[in-house]
Amino acid sequence: MTTTSPLHVLVSGGGIAGNAVALQLLRSGIRTTVVERAAVPRPGGQAVDLRGPSREAAERMGLMEGIRKYQLDERGMSYIDGDGRVYARMAMEDFDGQGAVAEIEITRGDLNQVLLDALATADNGHLDYRYGEWIEQIDQDDTGVEVTFASGRTERFDLVIGADGVHSATRRLAFGPEEQFSTNLGGYGAFFTMPTPPQVEPGWFGMRLVPGAMLGIRPDGDPATAKAIITVRTDADPALRRDPDAQRALIRQAIGGAGWHAPAVLAAMETTPDFYFDELARVDVPELAVGRVTLVGDAGYCGSPMTGMGTAMAVVGAYVLAAEIAATPADLPGALRRYQNTITPFLAKAKEIPGGGIAMMLPRTKLMTRLSKVNVRMMMSRPMRPITKKIFFGHTEEFTLPTY
Repeated sequence: MTTTSPLHVLVSGGGIAGNAVALQLLRSGIRTTVVERAAVPRPGGQAVDLRGPSREAAERMGLMEGIRKYQLDERGMSYIDGDGRVYARMAMEDFDGQGAVAEIEITRGDLNQVLLDALATADNGHLDYRYGEWIEQIDQDDTGVEVTFASGRTERFDLVIGADGVHSATRRLAFGPEEQFSTNLGGYGAFFTMPTPPQVEPGWFGMRLVPGAMLGIRPDGDPATAKAIITVRTDADPALRRDPDAQRALIRQAIGGAGWHAPAVLAAMETTPDFYFDELARVDVPELAVGRVTLVGDAGYCGSPMTGMGTAMAVVGAYVLAAEIAATPADLPGALRRYQNTITPFLAKAKEIPGGGIAMMLPRTKLMTRLSKVNVRMMMSRPMRPITKKIFFGHTEEFTLPTY
């Protein structure tokens, strides 16, 4: 492909949103630079799914063949008591691939590798990809953006796209402090890799509910390992953000008496190399563009991991943004307005938390936790499945992905 546009676009962030938008820009003949703070691609990570509009976007982007190579063997979710007994199931097939576990499940790192492979194939000499680099300063005018990088170099771009996550530095520099856009939803989440405990059903995502917390063990790409997932309902504590010892202490307190495989999870937490912990936050940016700086993915819109829609929003948002830019490269303000108008209805639905929020998902008392288990059994029963699917997972199906 030869360059068909004089545009030069900077993408800040080499995750799913950043690589997806860079891929589509490159395919449209737009010179693209990507900067990623990490020194190398980040492997592994939590399982993510593609369903509805996000799966359609991935198909249009030609990613499905690569995704199928990495697809996880996930068959559904099991709800488990402290003695390891299953009291309810949400089988993938029973919910037509639209339950808590979708038909297409892949680790975040593997999906990112699929995108990196596609970028390498699409690169015709117009992609500049830099690891260990990030934005330090943004100065813009009506004709472009001057960016100062951590390396000290300064360059000018026609457009800057912030795809650098919930704690986006691009958003802070161009839009304002994080507190203006981020809302703590009443808890924290953590995940990490651990050895697969004995007697864990292959292919099933096991979930254990205790007062104020939830412990999950999810299949990994390697059968010898699994992903531990912990959600804790508690008030916001800014001191937790940079204190791994306090983070681990909070998790020990929350699930120490959970039974099942909680002891193995806590033991693995002490030595795992990929311990991740962050607040459950919602990100709302009313206007997704300030001049020639715009946002995509978690940097601009995040409903928290409780929605299960982070990857969907990243992929759909990247697809729409790149297509609108390519449609009118000489009119970037118009392209960014269309991006905002097109994606907003989808985001409004995708940010909804199934079940009504953390208070409903994680009741604090033993009585309410027991009642929640009764409710889960009822919602997973055969007569209730169509209603459950609609309530929990059908809220974005009405969105029609535009054809470009």
